[in-house]
Amino acid sequence: MLRWTRQQLGFDPPHQSDTRTVYVANRFPQHGHYIPQRFADNRIISSKYTVWNFVPKNLFEQFRRIANFYFIIIFLVQLMIDTPTSPVTSGLPLFFVITVTAIKQGYEDWLRHKADNEVNGAPVFVVRSGSLVQTRSKNIRVGDIVRVAKDETFPADLVLLSSDRLEGTCHITTASLDGETNLKTHFSVAETSVCQSVSRLEALQAVVECQQPDPDLYRFVGRITVTQQGEEIVRPLGPENLLLRGARLKNTKEIFGVAVYTGMESKMALNYKCKSQKRSAVEKSMNSFLIIYLCILLFEAVLSTILKYAWQAETQWDEPFYNQKTEQEKNSSPILKFISDFLAFSVLYNYIIPISLYVTVEMQKFLGSFFIGWDLDLYHEESDQKAQVNTSDLNEELGQVEYVFTDKTGTLTENEMHFRECSINGVKYQELNGKLVPEGMMDDSLDSSNAALTGEELLFLKAVSLCHTVQISYDQPDSVGGGGAGDPFSHTNGFSANYMEYYASSPDEKALVEATKRMGVAFTGSNGETMEIKTFGKSEKYKLLHVLEFDANRRRMSVILESPSGGKVLFTKGAESAVLPFSTKGEIEKTRLHVDEFALKGLRTLVVACRHFSAEEYTEVERQLNAARTALQQREERLQEAFAFIERDLQLLGATGVEDRLQDKVQETIEALRLAGIKVWVLTGDKHETAVSVSLSCGHFHRTMNILELLQQHTDNECAEQLRLLARRIKEDHVIQHGLVVDGASLSLALREHEKLFMDVCKNCSAVLCCRMAPLQKAKVVHLFKTSPEKPITLAIGDGANDVSMIQEAHVGIGIMGKEGRQAVRNSDYAIARFKFLSKLLLVHGHFYYIRIAHLVQYFFYKNVCFITPQFLYQFFCLFSQQTLYDGAYLTLYNIFFTSLPILVYSLFEQLVHPHVLQTKPALYRDISGNSLLSFRTFLYWTLLGFCHAFIFFFGSYALMGEDTSLMGNGQMFGNWTFGTLVYTVMVITVTLQLAMETHYWTWMNHFVTWGSIAFYFIFSLFYGGIIWPFVQTQDMYFVFVQLLSSGSAWFTIIIIIVTCLFPDMLKKVLYRHLHPTRTQKSQSLPAQQAQGLSCVESLCCYQHGQSGCSRLAQLLEQMTGPCPAGADHCGAANHSSSSSNNRSWSNAENFYSNDRSILTLSPIEASHC
Repeated sequence: MLRWTRQQLGFDPPHQSDTRTVYVANRFPQHGHYIPQRFADNRIISSKYTVWNFVPKNLFEQFRRIANFYFIIIFLVQLMIDTPTSPVTSGLPLFFVITVTAIKQGYEDWLRHKADNEVNGAPVFVVRSGSLVQTRSKNIRVGDIVRVAKDETFPADLVLLSSDRLEGTCHITTASLDGETNLKTHFSVAETSVCQSVSRLEALQAVVECQQPDPDLYRFVGRITVTQQGEEIVRPLGPENLLLRGARLKNTKEIFGVAVYTGMESKMALNYKCKSQKRSAVEKSMNSFLIIYLCILLFEAVLSTILKYAWQAETQWDEPFYNQKTEQEKNSSPILKFISDFLAFSVLYNYIIPISLYVTVEMQKFLGSFFIGWDLDLYHEESDQKAQVNTSDLNEELGQVEYVFTDKTGTLTENEMHFRECSINGVKYQELNGKLVPEGMMDDSLDSSNAALTGEELLFLKAVSLCHTVQISYDQPDSVGGGGAGDPFSHTNGFSANYMEYYASSPDEKALVEATKRMGVAFTGSNGETMEIKTFGKSEKYKLLHVLEFDANRRRMSVILESPSGGKVLFTKGAESAVLPFSTKGEIEKTRLHVDEFALKGLRTLVVACRHFSAEEYTEVERQLNAARTALQQREERLQEAFAFIERDLQLLGATGVEDRLQDKVQETIEALRLAGIKVWVLTGDKHETAVSVSLSCGHFHRTMNILELLQQHTDNECAEQLRLLARRIKEDHVIQHGLVVDGASLSLALREHEKLFMDVCKNCSAVLCCRMAPLQKAKVVHLFKTSPEKPITLAIGDGANDVSMIQEAHVGIGIMGKEGRQAVRNSDYAIARFKFLSKLLLVHGHFYYIRIAHLVQYFFYKNVCFITPQFLYQFFCLFSQQTLYDGAYLTLYNIFFTSLPILVYSLFEQLVHPHVLQTKPALYRDISGNSLLSFRTFLYWTLLGFCHAFIFFFGSYALMGEDTSLMGNGQMFGNWTFGTLVYTVMVITVTLQLAMETHYWTWMNHFVTWGSIAFYFIFSLFYGGIIWPFVQTQDMYFVFVQLLSSGSAWFTIIIIIVTCLFPDMLKKVLYRHLHPTRTQKSQSLPAQQAQGLSCVESLCCYQHGQSGCSRLAQLLEQMTGPCPAGADHCGAANHSSSSSNNRSWSNAENFYSNDRSILTLSPIEASHC
């Protein structure tokens, strides 16, 4: 029971042993005292809470907030001592805030639980008790034999036992783990590969010994011991034998594997960062401001207590005749009395700390987050996916982002390659309708089709279709006969080549082989010894002699084949810098020019060459290769020497240009982010060449940029020297923009000892590309910038499980709903369907969320200073007797009803600038960067404004009414409750109108809550003071408000004080706007015709095109507020125009663009569209 409880609370201790022993099919030894190891179950958990820890954990997180902690202290003080106000005035709002916040966070975590349950409840097949049993993924145990079928993902980390292939191999893709879409081959040991049936697996006696769970995706050390006929056979296990959770089975009908790591111990889960509570910069600013206000409160309480005792030093005031002390009071300790009075004053002034600020912020975030899901511009029609919000706590962070860290594969690209052009023997060709056509020649001008290919063209196509490691799947229905499963050429006996599906070690290879197939030279199969192609239907078989694998140093790969005629030929393809220097024949210079042209178009280029061997040459090649491959010492160096000997004196055949299809509008999005002052980093697990090519094509790197490289560093000293060299180059080139390329190995060295030097280099680069990155390395890079002295706000965006740790580490994590599973989406803060939506999410929604919540926070402090400062001043006039200026009902309802709704509605709908302008002018994003609207200067302005208004409320009322207290028509006098109510009335009206002055964007809801709040205050006060309420102990307020309103002097006082408070601030705003306008204010003041028919109310609800659903609402409001300025066009048939109340106007001085479909290169909106 104790262990189960610890597991539920997340305190289960880790394994003690360095290795784990897994008995296949859970066949534990029957003899001896075997104690089975305990392993994690197979559940994946991305949620923060459980049923058992929700209450304590949530309460702990909530009471980390200063205001909540402070109010629980005040509540306890009110319970313990006699205070001027009831404990209900603090306890009820606190309970309301805690409850609403807990419900909101509980609901968001329930959504995570729901997503986890979908994954954990997925059906899987396991071998148990001699049969194949269907169960749920969460029920898989370590040691279970699991069957996985084609195109399914592996539900746990499995050691491959067998597949439907006789050799026991299978092919997988790990796109959701490391971002690579290439096909990888995995192997089983020979002793288990024959166990292809359930019965043979059930009879298998084997034990796997391996290391404990390790987050490194590319490392696995273990061994398997198979018992056959009483003899134990031990085989080593490595990464090629391990099938990782999240990877997908391809080109293999089914496999069987034994689970070795399950659930949160799988390598995929270990690359998730522990989910921690993210807190926005605004919340941190709020806590800082609350500390300042707490100091103000303590100062006021201490000052009031000291002045009270100074006043009571005089005997006449210490014990006046009307308030004699009791014996207990006379005998009590002075120190205890001082502490008691101090606490009483603290309770009296505690409303300067706005507890309702938190609940209003929570409601604003929760309700405001729906706008992201409702925005049609963030809806992707093709996949029928809308943007989703997984946590609303970080909405305002979208407006403060300084660094964007993005994945490449599936985030910037579509994961689709397309053959575009090629160069053969110095002539450029393109593909038209499956035909190879010289550049400039039209398809219909060719009469003889592809049959007239020249010898050079045919040799080039054969080289491309043979120099690769492509695998083929024949997806033929079961009813079609012919051929055995083990024969790769079985399609010739009944299979149609139309059912072929290629799987390649790189997407480029797949695109090239598919292109040659369309042009008439089709690769149709390989069995490891023979490769077959069909040239215009004629079959040719080549014997595969050697494969010279690709490596990062050579940057090329080769195959050595024996042609049908018996000749030995080498085909090579690779980067131009790795092939052209070794070519001695062919059109080298022309091809070099063509490669440069392809690269300028953003195409991924490969150069193709060949070499024909004589019998003597091939004998020497064979000898050198065999000697190198069987060497026990310095094998890698000897192989490099052998490859260099073979891959020389090449005959250049040509070059290819393949387009890695980017997602729509990626280039415009990156450019918009750059104009907004946001630096973009690309972090990818892909190879260096691939990553650089995509960075160039998507605009992350510019062609004019000086690209610096930090690659293949092997020692700390080497890395440090290279970093210093790069720093000098950057310092010397003042004008040139720099881009930096760094690989994972070099990054590890840089982060280990040279963090500061690496950071300095990176900060001086316009764009940075990190390639060959492990998932945790991505998170380390984000963490490095997140914790740097400048503390920039970071955003990470990705689509695969390999991006989860990066997404969780960044201040804001965004998941792309792509083709690599849902792990990134489930663990992100926000999810969008395409990268292009990031532009509107940041530049529009982020901008709006930030300005709204920044004004909300400042306004809350302002109105609470206005509220409690008169209470402090009043103590100077009542001998610091702790008498309240306001009635208890007014104290409780001020922040809950009278002033809460206007600021909530303001914080949901305010727009300083039209959303279209924000997208077409990304530089406006810079105006709010660095948390500028919550700077100490702005905070000080609002605080001083609150104190000034509070002094005017109190002393204005006192000056106008204090000397003459008989202002009633019947000669009755004003009392303290009437005076307090007058101050309260002026205050409620003034703070509401102050917010109205701050509002730029008026909707009917703003009007309703602004004027409705003032009206509600008057109606409530009339009812509250006009009836004797049986449940109220004292009737101090009976008929007070009615008498106040019956006085003409009171109305005069209210009007004079309100004008006195608001006029200076209004004058300041007008002068600043005309003398020192900000970039945002200039955008607000554009001349009148630019809106081209978009009314202010329309823009609230109309996101895409056509007439909005707010048309009738707009008509109604504009009838109430008057027509818009003349000259503005009308939107559609509704004849809407800009609302005059917010003084917003537009002109044709600049093009006005729709916020849909593009960012920088859009056509103007039609007059009939929103």
